[in-house]
Amino acid sequence: MLLYILICVALTLAGVTGLQFTYMFYLERIDAERRKRVAELEKQCRLLTHRLAEAEQQISEQKRILEASYPELEDEEIWADVIDER
Repeated sequence: MLLYILICVALTLAGVTGLQFTYMFYLERIDAERRKRVAELEKQCRLLTHRLAEAEQQISEQKRILEASYPELEDEEIWADVIDER
């Protein structure tokens, strides 16, 4: 009788070990997917940062051109005209 109990305990421990290995492989796969996602997000972040810098530069150039072309206009007047047109 004791032999059957020991066999059941051994099989149960083997099953638990198998379950732990399966869970470990699952966690490794999830970790690899997250690393890929983080790398992808970092690449997107660099691209968007570059685009933002270009947009800010373009806005500053346009602002400089407007100030040079129309020094008598103020920002408030321009926004008032835009609001009135809508």
